[in-house]
Amino acid sequence: MVQHSTGPLAGLLVADFSRILAGPYATMLLADLGAQVIKVESPGGDDTRTWMPPTREGVSTYYLGINRNKRSIALDLRKPDDLAAAQELARRADVLIENFRPGGLARFGLDYDTVAAHNDKIVYASISGFGTGAGKDFPGYDLMVQAISGLMSLTGDPDGSPYRAGISVFDVMAGLHASIGILAALYHRGETGRGQHVEVNLLSSALSGLVNHSSGYVAGGTVPFRMGNAHPSLFPYEPLPTADGELIVIAGNDGQFRKLCQVLDLPDLPDDTRFGRNQDRTANREQLRPLLVERLARRTTEEWFRDLLAAGVPCAPINTIDGGVALAEELGLDPVVTVGDVPGVRNPITFSDTPARYELPPPGLDEHGEEIRAWLKN
Repeated sequence: MVQHSTGPLAGLLVADFSRILAGPYATMLLADLGAQVIKVESPGGDDTRTWMPPTREGVSTYYLGINRNKRSIALDLRKPDDLAAAQELARRADVLIENFRPGGLARFGLDYDTVAAHNDKIVYASISGFGTGAGKDFPGYDLMVQAISGLMSLTGDPDGSPYRAGISVFDVMAGLHASIGILAALYHRGETGRGQHVEVNLLSSALSGLVNHSSGYVAGGTVPFRMGNAHPSLFPYEPLPTADGELIVIAGNDGQFRKLCQVLDLPDLPDDTRFGRNQDRTANREQLRPLLVERLARRTTEEWFRDLLAAGVPCAPINTIDGGVALAEELGLDPVVTVGDVPGVRNPITFSDTPARYELPPPGLDEHGEEIRAWLKN
């Protein structure tokens, strides 16, 4: 099986033994950049094939969103012939990525030590929920990690219930971390000729991704709390009401606050000792907020959005996803690509010389099984 793809990772063979979100997202990013990804599925298929609605022509859009540019083979690892095919794929691969529970592939001879014994150049990436120590038997679901990490304690109204983020944010983050780890290990292999084991877990990705909040605790001893849409260290940095809705208004520094006040015709506020510096505005937010709200209530969200942006003040309407896609199109970002007849979101990385590719739509279960089996026997 010969692939004539383009992209910065052209020629790289990835054996994808992952499923659901973190692993498939990582391998789709690699596939977009030219890697040849063979998606190994159980005979029942990736779980996300059944996660619906919504659907497109009967196929889960969840699955479609993270599996383009891949080939699918269905293998039952309990069957000798299928297991032999999986082991041969691992022997030939540059990269193997899996998100079984830690140790789950050892009984099939597909763990890192066994694979590396036959393929010392393999970059073997494992994604788990809670690592390989005392948490190795914990199921690795994003919602569990959002709860355990503390993210949910930060999401929601101060007097309300904690909420999950609207997406599986730590699955996505772990997929990104896995991609970074794989690329770093491939660079090291290019220098030394040796592969290695790359391990990522959702809880560690979460604690890293909580950035200022986790730093506030480990470096400052401060446990943060829910503030709704407010920011603990900046003001304004939240939605404020307008004549017909709400507008995100941000003053990330004193200069931006001065520009905001100019547009709102509040020229004296930046020189008020209560509001002149960010730390003053943050400490006195309850006094400043009604002054801003009174002016914003005079015009619509769209009017303020255009005028404030033109003045260099960060702001944004609160869109639904269709509005976000529409604005990206208006800005010339071409957010949607169609592969075959399946629309998807464009890879967010652009290259001046080696652009991302969009060659294969998300595969049907075992769509390329016959072709891949024949290739593995040669």
